[in-house]
Amino acid sequence: MDHNININVKVWRQRGPREKGHFETYALKDVPQSASFLEMIDILNEQLIAEDKEPVIYDHDCREGICGMCSMYVNGHPHGPISAITTCQLHMRTFKDGDTITVEPWRSAGFPIIRDLMVDRSAYDKIIQAGGYVSVNTGGVPDANSIPIPKHKADEAMDAASCIGCGACAAACKNGSAMLFVSAKVSQLALLPQGRAEAHKRAKAMIAKMDELGFGNCTNTRACEMECPKSVSISHIARLNRQFLAAKLSD
Repeated sequence: MDHNININVKVWRQRGPREKGHFETYALKDVPQSASFLEMIDILNEQLIAEDKEPVIYDHDCREGICGMCSMYVNGHPHGPISAITTCQLHMRTFKDGDTITVEPWRSAGFPIIRDLMVDRSAYDKIIQAGGYVSVNTGGVPDANSIPIPKHKADEAMDAASCIGCGACAAACKNGSAMLFVSAKVSQLALLPQGRAEAHKRAKAMIAKMDELGFGNCTNTRACEMECPKSVSISHIARLNRQFLAAKLSD
């Protein structure tokens, strides 16, 4: 049976990318434990607006664990303390009456803060534009069974494609590396025949863009894998490294 709880929410407030940020703590009473975490933020914002104060700015969209926009640290964990979920899938039943919940934006050089909990994640879009696609000739759609693909390869490609580009991997990494994201996007294409023609070009271009945008290097701490809401495996990073090395040797 759900109950209502009283909590304190310690939220990062920052008016702009060049402003100095700080934490502010707000008391919330009678929050339903059945509410999602984002619904709790909505309740907080309604309270702030009623008090003629600025609401907390944050990103959200689908609220179904698909879009990856709900990018925030909750009590020191990207997306919260529960594994393999996004922030919108976190519910207040995870917390207890009297808890203080600390909420912060992503902490990564590649994701500059726009305001409060909202960060600029367009760096990931730029990495995809650098090579995360397959070039094909226009024309009739080929039959789905015309290119046989072993099931284990198809399954692994689908696992890589489950990455939603939320940025939790880079936010969790002590080096701010985007290698898990890049490797997932490389793997989902490199494992399939359609993606092999541009495999070497893709690996070099996407890694170069990642470095250009200020993301750090991977040192295999596995924090990215642990905090990924879709449990994307670091085995894809090994594949990316092989693809990159092969590309360099073929130059």
